[in-house]
Amino acid sequence: MSDLESLFANNIKWADNIKTQNPDYFSNLAKQQAPEYLWIGCSDSRVPANQIVDLAPGELFVHRNVANMVIHTDLNCMTVLNYAVEILKVKHVMVTGHYGCGGVKAALENRKLGLIDYWLRNIRDVYFNNKAIMDELTDTDERLNRLCELNVLQQVDNIAHSNIVQNAWARGQELSVHGWIYDIHDGILHKLRSPIDSAEQIPEQYRLY
Repeated sequence: MSDLESLFANNIKWADNIKTQNPDYFSNLAKQQAPEYLWIGCSDSRVPANQIVDLAPGELFVHRNVANMVIHTDLNCMTVLNYAVEILKVKHVMVTGHYGCGGVKAALENRKLGLIDYWLRNIRDVYFNNKAIMDELTDTDERLNRLCELNVLQQVDNIAHSNIVQNAWARGQELSVHGWIYDIHDGILHKLRSPIDSAEQIPEQYRLY
């Protein structure tokens, strides 16, 4: 059996097991998704969103890219955010990074990788804007993990500064933006800051009236 055929076999086994435990599972799942959460995370295969927070399919809306970035010119990410906030009416948006992120590491080391260099330039901006903090650290792992944290915090700000989120707040919609980081070494999530749930919590120059 080829590797790909084994995946189809795994799928059949998985679906059969679920239907044995809950015969109505897929018929109920097919009716409508109504998640309360949008997870914006890294594409890293070691960071499976639903498993980390132990939520079933249908309970977590997910967008993933290299280094969990939220860039206002990225129509893919902004479309996901727009759909989650305006159509699904999620109550929480969680930017979830992880320690030891390969994308952050590549940006930190200034490696030339090709097309992805344009993407990683945004992380280099995070480094530059926090250079005083980063220059105080000498340990390689500590520097990497601190930049992973700072990157999450920047993406949280990017979400809160968007017109999608601010329009939701203006119409009285319940919506909070969170910054989390996942430790691959022990499987534990950590909060990096208090949630942002109103325009009053962001600098005035970023508020859209």
